[in-house]
Amino acid sequence: MKKDNQINAESIKEQSRRSGLSYNEAKEYIARTTGGHGTNIYSNTDLEAVKRKNQKSEDNKS
Repeated sequence: MKKDNQINAESIKEQSRRSGLSYNEAKEYIARTTGGHGTNIYSNTDLEAVKRKNQKSEDNKS
C-alpha cells in the first residue's frame, strides 16, 4: 500500500508542476504587471535611482 501512495503522491506533484503558476506566483505576477494597490513588496524598482533621476530633472529646470 505504501508504494501505491508514493506513486500517487509523485503523480500529484508532477501534475501540479505542469499545471501552471501557483497561487502565490500568480499573485506576484499580477502585482508586478498591473501595479495594483499595496504591491510594492513585488516591485523591482531601484528607488534611489528614481530619486536621483527626479533630482537631476528638477536641477535642470532651474
